[in-house]
Amino acid sequence: MSDVDTIMGLMVGIGLSAACGFRVFVPFLGLSLAAMSGYVTLAGGFQWLGTWPAFLALLTATGIEIAAYYVPVIDHLLDAIAAPVAVVAGILATAAIALDMPPFLKWSLAIIAGGGVAGVVQGGTTVARALASMNLPGPGNFIVATLELLGAIGATLVAFLIPVAALLIVLIMLFWSALRWSKSCHS
Repeated sequence: MSDVDTIMGLMVGIGLSAACGFRVFVPFLGLSLAAMSGYVTLAGGFQWLGTWPAFLALLTATGIEIAAYYVPVIDHLLDAIAAPVAVVAGILATAAIALDMPPFLKWSLAIIAGGGVAGVVQGGTTVARALASMNLPGPGNFIVATLELLGAIGATLVAFLIPVAALLIVLIMLFWSALRWSKSCHS
């Protein structure tokens, strides 16, 4: 495998990590489907993601996760645990696709880049959901849940189809988040 393949794999992994910040299971369902179709190669220890049992389990988990975010009480419970779960999912998504790297480098990048990106995106969705609940009682959660689902699907597709664009989008989102955070600290 070439250095270009390794870098492209990391771009895909970071894009999938961003998708994990929107929904945890959607990017893994996409990763499972991509692995089963031969579109991606999974790193050692993650080949199980490219099996039918994993695909069916992820399909079920994705359906439950999507439905749960449309139920007002359950979506608030999910928000309470979503941040750490999204970070772990982001780490695993990046590690699953990072090939031909020394383990220390692979896991360092997975933790810092994958977990970091997933955490930032998840933090943004939590803030968006809170603002929607305050400003749009009733339809607010439905709108945010739908936008988060579309974000997860879109980020997953872009990560696989245009990895360079996925990385650029993630970098723009991180820069925008940093600017917003900086402005809020100085207000």
